[in-house]
Amino acid sequence: MLVNRSVLLLTASLSVALPAATQAQDAPRQLSTLPTPTPADTARRAAPRQLAAPPVVPDSVRRQQQQRATLPPANTTRYAVGLKNGQVYKGYDVLMKQPFIGRPYLLVDEQRFELDQVRYYEDETGFYVRTTLPGRSARETTLRRDKVGRISLYSITSTQYAGNGMGGFGPYGGYGRYGGFGGYPYGGYGGPMYRTTKTEYFSKDNGPIEDLNLRNLSLATADNPTATNLLLQARQYQTYTTVSYVAAGGLLVAGLVSSLNPNSSGPSISPLVYASLPFLMVPLVLGGKSQNNVRQAISLYNRGQ
Repeated sequence: MLVNRSVLLLTASLSVALPAATQAQDAPRQLSTLPTPTPADTARRAAPRQLAAPPVVPDSVRRQQQQRATLPPANTTRYAVGLKNGQVYKGYDVLMKQPFIGRPYLLVDEQRFELDQVRYYEDETGFYVRTTLPGRSARETTLRRDKVGRISLYSITSTQYAGNGMGGFGPYGGYGRYGGFGGYPYGGYGGPMYRTTKTEYFSKDNGPIEDLNLRNLSLATADNPTATNLLLQARQYQTYTTVSYVAAGGLLVAGLVSSLNPNSSGPSISPLVYASLPFLMVPLVLGGKSQNNVRQAISLYNRGQ
């Protein structure tokens, strides 16, 4: 009985195991798969590469670069030379030649022009016109144009022999015709002395040349009240200057006479000499104010104010 029972259990076990084994053999064999990669950590990213900072430019170099960048282009135009017959020549080199013997002439790019043919010309030193001076002979003179506008200013500078003596810088003269820089003597000790004088003129609306004085300038700017008032003040300053010179001269002469009086007890300087010094200082102050008024009046008139 025991044997039979063991045989039956063995038979039952084999009947259960054989189908499972057969099913395992019939199933497809699974290949080994690659390991699943771990997802990238998006929270941790590589930092971007930092570029090297440019060098710091000093302020002085930066200002020079800005000034260099704002400079106007070089003027490559040629100088103009206008003739009396209406022709205009352009030249890169315009030179005024004054030979020791002979008449002066103008050299334009190696082409010679007599001054009698020239009406105006310009070179690297400025603009010049050939014209006759007012109230003088018909001989033409070269004037330099110093200011352009409805009131244009012209000037001529001349050097004159002033004799021999102790040289040095002397007192200034009148500014053109209305007070200012007129000229000063210079020279060596004991040698010849020369005086340089600058005389000024003006023209209104490119009209005839006139002497630059308060009378002529007041007539030319009569249609501008502001300029007229400034010129009236300049005329008052000139009047005060003249009175101061007269008072200073009278006090100085009286003081010298009193100092040299033989009846005095001894050589002494009269107080009148010291009293003349303040009157001599007045023209130095008022002369500058008169010049400023005239310049301001011309500028306002040219601006139409």
